[in-house]
Amino acid sequence: MLPKPRADIAPNTLDFEILPLVKPTGFREYDARWWFNGIGHEKAPELNLTGVQALGLGMATLFHELGVEPKVVTGHDFRSISQPIKNALILGMVQGGCEVLDVGLALSPMVYWSQFELDCACCAMVTASHNENGWTGVKMGANRPLTFGPDEMGRLKEIVLNGEFQPRAGGGHFRVGDIREKYIDAVAEGVSIKRPLKVIAACGNGTAGAFAPDALRKMGVEVIEMDCNLDNTFPKYNPNPEDAAMLHAMSAAVKELGADIALGFDGDGDRCGVIDNTGDEIFADKIGLMLARDLSKEYPGAKFVVDVKSTGLYKTDPVLEANGSTVDYYKTGHSYIKRRTTDLDALAGFEKSGHFFFRPPIGLGYDDGLIAAKAILEMLDRNPDKTMADLKGELGTAFTSLTMSPHCADEVKYDVIERIVEEYKGLLGTEILGRKVVDVNTVNGARVTLEDGSWVLARASSNKPEFAVVVESMRSQEDMVALFREEVKPRLAKYPEIGAYNQEI
Repeated sequence: MLPKPRADIAPNTLDFEILPLVKPTGFREYDARWWFNGIGHEKAPELNLTGVQALGLGMATLFHELGVEPKVVTGHDFRSISQPIKNALILGMVQGGCEVLDVGLALSPMVYWSQFELDCACCAMVTASHNENGWTGVKMGANRPLTFGPDEMGRLKEIVLNGEFQPRAGGGHFRVGDIREKYIDAVAEGVSIKRPLKVIAACGNGTAGAFAPDALRKMGVEVIEMDCNLDNTFPKYNPNPEDAAMLHAMSAAVKELGADIALGFDGDGDRCGVIDNTGDEIFADKIGLMLARDLSKEYPGAKFVVDVKSTGLYKTDPVLEANGSTVDYYKTGHSYIKRRTTDLDALAGFEKSGHFFFRPPIGLGYDDGLIAAKAILEMLDRNPDKTMADLKGELGTAFTSLTMSPHCADEVKYDVIERIVEEYKGLLGTEILGRKVVDVNTVNGARVTLEDGSWVLARASSNKPEFAVVVESMRSQEDMVALFREEVKPRLAKYPEIGAYNQEI
C-alpha cells in the first residue's frame, strides 16, 4: 500500500525517491496542475512520480466509488515529462483495479472522443494544456462528455491526501492503436469545404502539430503549416492561442502569405485561436458570437452558453434576438461550460480563452479545437462572399482587453476574491467613471456591468496562482484603458496578496 502523500519533500533525497509528494494546491476546481520540473529550478517540485502513482490509485478508488465501470482511456501530450508521468498514473490506476486503454500521444479531445469510440466511462489525459514547460496535470472524467467539477475534484483530493486508497485486483494496461487516424477521420467526416480557402495551421511545436494539418486537409482546404513540427522545448513561444507572442506570429504569417485565416491550437488541442484575413486577432468570445449568429439561422431558437469573460455583445445582438436564441453567462472553465451546455441542452458553448463546445449534431459536447476549426470553416463556406473580417465587421462595437493575469498565490486567491466580490457588490447602484453599476454577476468572481453595457471582471484563475482580469468598453479603446487604469488596477492594488500586473493595455 502506498503511504499517505506528503505536501513537501526536498528533492535529491531518499524520501523524494520512495515517498509520494502531492502538493494540495494541485487539485484545481476542475482538473489538476502541478509544477513538476522543480529540480534545478528556483521553484520547488510539487509532485513526484510516486505522487503520480498515488494520484492514479486515488482516481481508481474514486471511479469505483462513483459506481461507474472502471474502464479508462488515457493519453499524453507532447512534453518531455508527460509519458513517464502517464506511465506512473497508469500504474496507480491498474493497482486500483482499472482497465486502462492507452491511446498514446493524444490531444485532450482525442481522449474524450475515445471514450465514445472505445465505450469507456472514464478518461485521464496527462497534460498541462497551455501552461509553460515544467507544469504537468491531468484532465479526467467519469461521465462522458463531462469532466470533473469541484465535487469530484474535492473528493479526489480527500482520497489522495488522506491516503484513502482501495487497491483492487483485476486491473490491466492495454495499448490501443490506430486511434489517431480514426479520430482525424471522425473530425473531418461529412465536411467538404467548397470555397477555396488558404488556412494557416499554427501549433507552436505542440501536440496539435501531429493532428491539425491532416484534419484540416481532409476538410478540403489548403493548409500552410506553421510550427507544426513537434519540439517539446517550445523554441519560439508557448503553444497558447491566447498568448500575444503566438498571435503576433500568426498575424505576420497571414499578411506575408495572403492567407484567408490562421487557426492556432494550444498544447493539448482543445482550444482554437483565430487571426482574420487582414492579420487582426478575433478574440474567441467574438468568434463564438459570429458562430452563434450563423448557427442561429440554421437552428432557430438555439441556446448558447458563454463564460463570464465573454463580450456583452451577445445580449444585444439583433440576429440572435431575431432568431429566438438565448445566451447564458456562466463560470469560466472547460468543465463548467461543458456541464452547463449539457444541462441547458444548448447547441454550443464558448469561452473567451478559446474553448468551443458543440453538442449534437455538430459535436459530442466536449471542447475540441479541431471541431471548432471545422465550424469556423463551414461558416466561411456558408458565406462565400464574405471574409472573416467582413463577418467580424457585422458585430456590434466593443473594445475588449486581453486577459490580464497578476500573480496571487493558490493558498490565498479564493479568500482575496471573496473580499473583492463583496466590495463590488456594495457598488451596485453607485457610479464608476460616471456610469451607474447596474449588475454584479458573482457566479465566478465579480463581473460588474455598467449602464452603457461596459463591464469589468476580476476572478481567481482555476489553473494557476493568478487572478484573471478583463475589461470591456462599449465606447472606445481609450475608455477601456481608463476603466482598467482608473477602476480595476487601483482597486486590486489595495490587496497586497495580488502581485503587480505583468502587462499593460
